[in-house]
Amino acid sequence: MRGWGLLVLSLHVLSCMVSGVASGRTSSYVRTEFPSTDIPLESEWFAIPKGYNAPQQVHITQGDYDGKAVIVSWVTPEEPGPSEVFYGKKEKQYDQKAEGTTTNYTFYDYKSGYIHHCVVDGLEYNTKYYYKIGSGDSAREFWFETPPAIDPDASYTFGIIGLSLLICVLSCLISTIPVSVVPGDLGQTFNSLSTLQHYEKTGGQTVLFLGDLSYADRYEHDDGIRWDSWGRLVERSTAYQPWIWNSGNHEIEYRPDLGETSTFKPYLHRYMTPYLASKSSSPMWYAVRRASAHIIVLSSYSPFGNMLFQLAFFCFCHAYSDMDFFNEAHYMEGESMRSAFEKWFVKYKVDLVFAGHVHAYERSYRISNVNYNITSGNRYPVPNKSAPVYITVGDGGNQEGLASRFYDPQPDYSAFREASYGHSILQLKNRTHAVYRWNRNDDGNHVPADTVVFHNQYWTSSTRRRRLKKNHFHLENLEDLISLF
Repeated sequence: MRGWGLLVLSLHVLSCMVSGVASGRTSSYVRTEFPSTDIPLESEWFAIPKGYNAPQQVHITQGDYDGKAVIVSWVTPEEPGPSEVFYGKKEKQYDQKAEGTTTNYTFYDYKSGYIHHCVVDGLEYNTKYYYKIGSGDSAREFWFETPPAIDPDASYTFGIIGLSLLICVLSCLISTIPVSVVPGDLGQTFNSLSTLQHYEKTGGQTVLFLGDLSYADRYEHDDGIRWDSWGRLVERSTAYQPWIWNSGNHEIEYRPDLGETSTFKPYLHRYMTPYLASKSSSPMWYAVRRASAHIIVLSSYSPFGNMLFQLAFFCFCHAYSDMDFFNEAHYMEGESMRSAFEKWFVKYKVDLVFAGHVHAYERSYRISNVNYNITSGNRYPVPNKSAPVYITVGDGGNQEGLASRFYDPQPDYSAFREASYGHSILQLKNRTHAVYRWNRNDDGNHVPADTVVFHNQYWTSSTRRRRLKKNHFHLENLEDLISLF
């Protein structure tokens, strides 16, 4: 069963303004046979590291609010072993140590390995660190790079991946850093692997993951072995750069028929978030700052109505949310969250919203539906210069396949749409400009299919533009912008 859009809404929101948007069209591209079948468990892509009790499924995420800490997580299969991270600025010279914690869980007849989480803090900005986990001959070594200091002109790249609905807000502090957007609904098919391999070549520095991770719930008894295999599959990226996590409907795993009555049990044990650092009351929603980006993660599978904690947190952080597109899959499932949050998008001039859940790609024009109510008759989105551009990127590669049936004719507010797997890159060039690209996995090949230049509305307002005129170039088109870097 496909993910239910109301339950997990994953979004990444950038406060910027679009220029050079192409005319609306539905892509004529049709995939050839490249089935959405899961990679067999015995595949080399799921290989277990050599050595007794060797750490596996290694992943890191941001560990504080301002980007000077990481949370290093891993699993040891046989026994707890040490929950320590040795790290330093020189390869194989680990002059610092951090102590972590260990947990595990059971789900019906599955018992997890020993899950370690360790916060490494007090890091310097813009620095490469090497780290080691495990002991003896089974120890493993990795590295990561910290972001630049918080600054509106900081340079950074994000990748966007995922298939659920997560809300991340890249606010008016826009940077020169490429932002990688790895599409939601990744899963562990050969298409998922293709997406990861293409993303690795982009230069993305941090992934904004939109939810629906392993799709373990698609197997009998929500097979936890598929959580383990997914962790080993994505370790090629997650051990070396932060993935900013959010959950999707496939992480709910509410199975009273199996005696499992708590929600998000495997996800919450395996994937930590720095929610306490942003004064959140739940790991399901939180905020971080990274370089020039302010990222706010919300979940539509958690309460978000009036007077509830998530809405209060959202308003406190000036966050924003998502809406559905004109694909037959999950159409209107996000309506309740749209009605709760869209007015804030428009009020604060949020410019770019990323969502997952629908297994396809679609980009809108700048539109809003804030005047809609059940009696007014204003049922359709209308052009609004203060509203965001909405982008659906639920095309990571999961086993449920593509949502290839769009409503016809294409609505006026839809700029580009295509039922293909792929990934996105958001390159924050400076406080005023960003370049966004969606790249299609063309039956295994990387093909750029949609490119847009965004202008940050906060910094390009008339008053601030005059202040910045002496220090910033005036760029007319995409080629002018790219030529500077």
